[in-house]
Amino acid sequence: MLDRNNELTAWDRDHFFHPSTHMGMHARGEIPTRVIAGGEGVYITDVNGRTSLDAFAGLYCVNVGYGRQKIADAIAEQAKNLAYYHAYVGHGTEASITLSKMIIDRAPESMSRVYFGLSGSDANETNIKLIWYYNNILGRPDKKKIISRWRGYHGSGVMTGSLTGLALFHNAFDLPRAPILHTEAPYYFRRPDRSMDEEQFSQYCADKLEEMIVNEGPDTVAAFIGEPILGTGGIVPPPKGYWQKIQAVLAKYDILLIADEVVTGFGRLGTMFGSDHYGMKPDLITIAKGLTSAYAPLSGTIVSDKMWQVLVQGSDELGAIGHGWTYSSHPICAAAGVANLELIDELGLIENAGTTGAYFRERLAEAVGGHRHVGEVRGDGLMAAVEFVEDRDDRRFFDVSQKIGPQVSAALAERGVIGRAMPQGDILGFAPPLCLTRDEADIVVKAATAAIEQVLGR
Repeated sequence: MLDRNNELTAWDRDHFFHPSTHMGMHARGEIPTRVIAGGEGVYITDVNGRTSLDAFAGLYCVNVGYGRQKIADAIAEQAKNLAYYHAYVGHGTEASITLSKMIIDRAPESMSRVYFGLSGSDANETNIKLIWYYNNILGRPDKKKIISRWRGYHGSGVMTGSLTGLALFHNAFDLPRAPILHTEAPYYFRRPDRSMDEEQFSQYCADKLEEMIVNEGPDTVAAFIGEPILGTGGIVPPPKGYWQKIQAVLAKYDILLIADEVVTGFGRLGTMFGSDHYGMKPDLITIAKGLTSAYAPLSGTIVSDKMWQVLVQGSDELGAIGHGWTYSSHPICAAAGVANLELIDELGLIENAGTTGAYFRERLAEAVGGHRHVGEVRGDGLMAAVEFVEDRDDRRFFDVSQKIGPQVSAALAERGVIGRAMPQGDILGFAPPLCLTRDEADIVVKAATAAIEQVLGR
């Protein structure tokens, strides 16, 4: 077994191009290879038998936890009966049709249809094309610009990477591309004027958005995209009144709203959707991760009835819509989605995300919130983050070269708990499976406390 593990490590360094990885450090062996072999509940185990509590649910996505036999059986049964057929020209499968109905039954009011893809990135590519198509059909060919936010994350494609507002995803890729624009991130802890309360900062963000729309020309701005709560940009909940003020600006200038719910959809915030949680009324909703709990790759664009009627008009005028993926509504992935959504209901995971999430965040704040190098403990639902600062009174941040966030994340991993060092800041993020128990939350808090003390002292 040892020889096999060494062989896998060598193959990994010689042949595997890893996403979001320092390529040189990995190839030189400075980033260790870890081969994951199994998982159960909130735990994963590698080929060396080392077990870790995964307090980030993979990448916010294994919502029902690892080792769910029901989903594995659904995948296997679908593969045996019909591994694949396309969805073009009205074709469907029982799984894809059933899943569509289940999603619309759970979606916010006024949502109408689901278009399936495989990743959040391709779902947001679909969103962009539908928005442009929509405005062309309405005779508004100049209304094409899409406003995103700095620190938002919306994918890694050419256009979706442009929507993303993080430098890591732009560096040397010639991104962002027009017609994508970026406005203020709703990041209260890093507000420019510390005298602002949350409502004032929300108004500031809305004012900056309106200023951009006016300067660009309202007849050229088509849509605004935002995660209900910033995810990869730091796990940052919106300040009070934010979405109400933003939506008032969008309504004033007839601008569509895309809610990117790749992370928050299907229970992460203790509600079925983040849009429900924050009172958002989107025209499009992006879904992925929690749709199958990552047991199979599947994403979707949920289209409002308002947009659907215009898309139908366009098809009547131009013929079949010229947009499709080979693997749209792949039956194996759809079968995983059906079983996953059934499990979420059967196990009461949405309620657990709300109650256990509140407990976890309270315990985390009690344990480390008073540390002299902890600037903020924040989050919502079953999402939490700890942001580290050199001086909390002056809100002075550490120099990036010190890599405080990665150091704490590594110290946490040594204690058998996985958290995530978030980009563009010294931030430790948590988004455990929605089946997390209070006892498991306590394990995470205890390990995080010890890791912080190891790196930053008591």
